[in-house]
Amino acid sequence: MIILSRKASFSAAHCLANPEFDHAKNLQLFGDCSNPSGHGHNYSIEVKVAGVPDRDTGFVADLSKLKTVIHEIIVKKCDHKNLNTQVDFLKGVIPTVENLAEKFYEQLLPEIKKITRAGLYSVMVKETENNYAEYRSKIESCF
Repeated sequence: MIILSRKASFSAAHCLANPEFDHAKNLQLFGDCSNPSGHGHNYSIEVKVAGVPDRDTGFVADLSKLKTVIHEIIVKKCDHKNLNTQVDFLKGVIPTVENLAEKFYEQLLPEIKKITRAGLYSVMVKETENNYAEYRSKIESCF
């Protein structure tokens, strides 16, 4: 099995706050990241697919198709947006890096199934060089 990766990036704003809590509680839990006006990041996303290379092409997946899917499903919808208010599939989600990795995985999974036999292995989201999360499939669900 080969794991193939494709990266992309986008810039977006978010506010980390639980709507069930008052500002004081959110400030205690999320610190300055709970500022109601939000703050921004230059995000990086890494999508990994896993499979056996095709006999005819040697590809696990066509990287140009993978690039297009990532752009259409994630980047186009999130770039220069407020993740709390402007991204439909994130409505009601506290946009932590952990939740973003899981939600991006969920959005990408059906589209990747359309373009390749390879399984979606994982989605990693970096909000800074030091802060990132990876959502990984159960290995048996990759195939």
